[in-house]
Amino acid sequence: MKKFVTILLSLALVCSMAVAFADYPDKGITAINPWGAGGGTDNCLRAFCAALEKQLGVTITVDNQTGASGVIGHEAIADANADGYTIGMITWELASYKPQDMSDYTYENYTPLCRVNTDAAAITVNAAWAKDNNVTDLASFIAYCKDHPGEVTMGGSAAGSVWHVAGGYLMNEAGIEIKMITYSDGAAPAVKAAAQNEITGVTVSAAEARSFVESGDLLMLGIMDSVRNPIFPDVPTCAEQGFECYYATQRGMALPLDVDAAIVEKLEAACAAAIEDADFVEAMANLGQKIDFLNGADYGAYLAQAAVDVPAAMVTVGLIEE
Repeated sequence: MKKFVTILLSLALVCSMAVAFADYPDKGITAINPWGAGGGTDNCLRAFCAALEKQLGVTITVDNQTGASGVIGHEAIADANADGYTIGMITWELASYKPQDMSDYTYENYTPLCRVNTDAAAITVNAAWAKDNNVTDLASFIAYCKDHPGEVTMGGSAAGSVWHVAGGYLMNEAGIEIKMITYSDGAAPAVKAAAQNEITGVTVSAAEARSFVESGDLLMLGIMDSVRNPIFPDVPTCAEQGFECYYATQRGMALPLDVDAAIVEKLEAACAAAIEDADFVEAMANLGQKIDFLNGADYGAYLAQAAVDVPAAMVTVGLIEE
């Protein structure tokens, strides 16, 4: 009899869990962003969450947990309750933390859901500075840098982050010396500083510099991609101008470890549908952001490879020792 009761209780528990998973989600979800409001990651995440809400039928609230070069937000995603009600957007920087002894967290601390976006860097400078110094394109900018070594100040994001390393790629390819200024909360404050002529320019993405380029405060000189950005069709790639610079960040959705497989499966399906949402596609096009989807398994493999490639790139630009 006791064994029979135990079996009944076990079956009841299984049925209860099945009902709970079938009802998931039955309340709002939090999406953690390790970077500040107004930057490229923030814009992509908010657009994607709006599409994901349609698939899941609940509100998704973006929580910007910034600081420590993105470490705080990335660790908060991994440390969240494994109930499926906290998700987050992980970025290129995750692969850079352990090599710099900034965090022990790696891609292995997350359950990947999908890659949403890749976003190429651009070389953008203050428009008034460019006019005063006869800088009209990438070649004239590089010539100025060679004539004034170490004088030009370019903003990225946090130290050792994707847009900081972008500056290193530019220096290596062009044979120039510039001073990189870092901003721990991401690209938005760097772009603002460049627009106000506090620094010469930025090596952030075209999308993140867009508003100040369109206002005339910034001048975009080149895109580090194999193709031109559709929002800036008149801005040539660096390669078109004779400089083989190709460099981009990545952004994707992830969960903590140990979330129930049924919830993970439901979220993966919702992400795959959200990426096709017409409003999301339009929003990303308007932002000048490239949709570059990978499913959970493929994104996991991509992150594993990034854990090898990113430290190698950081060695190349002198951020860490081999």
